[in-house]
Amino acid sequence: MSRTTCHVTLSLDGFLAGPHQTREDPLGRGGERLHEWMFAAEPLPEADAAARADLLRPRGAFVMGRNMFGPVRGGWDEDWRGWWGDEPPYHAPVFVLTHHARDPVEMAGGTTFVFVTEGFDAAFAQARAAAGDAEVTVAGGASTVRQALAAGVVDELVLDVAPVLLGGGERLFDGVADPGLTQLEVTSSPRVTHVRYRVGP
Repeated sequence: MSRTTCHVTLSLDGFLAGPHQTREDPLGRGGERLHEWMFAAEPLPEADAAARADLLRPRGAFVMGRNMFGPVRGGWDEDWRGWWGDEPPYHAPVFVLTHHARDPVEMAGGTTFVFVTEGFDAAFAQARAAAGDAEVTVAGGASTVRQALAAGVVDELVLDVAPVLLGGGERLFDGVADPGLTQLEVTSSPRVTHVRYRVGP
């Protein structure tokens, strides 16, 4: 059976995105600062290069929330095809949680966005079936990661902790029962600390 991972960047006060998210400011006020480590001028420090490579390595399938896919609320704007341009970085099926049905969107490079209206368990089951023996990754945002932790399906959690205080927004661990984290590895650079955990017993 495939393993399930989650790798996200968050602020020192625990937010994956700042307050007041909009189409023009998708990560909310100050949220772009979380990811500066990933897009810094080359060469990246060794720890950051390894973390970025981990984020970009191939997976069998992904699960993400609708807010991560885009800013559209209510019924779909059928022209919206995600934040990532014509060739998103996933190169695998991506199962998007939503309350509004939509036909799948096929993109260049092997990414297909599949929209699931039956909740997290249904999206995760479809992702696992699509992945076969390959890894499934819960891509975010915060609500989707919380649902994955509550469902007990995450085997490994990687947090890139940026030395940024956002003061509000989408907090990762609000309402999450202790999932039983065992620290496996810590690496760092001046911009970010990368912490890898095993989840559960």
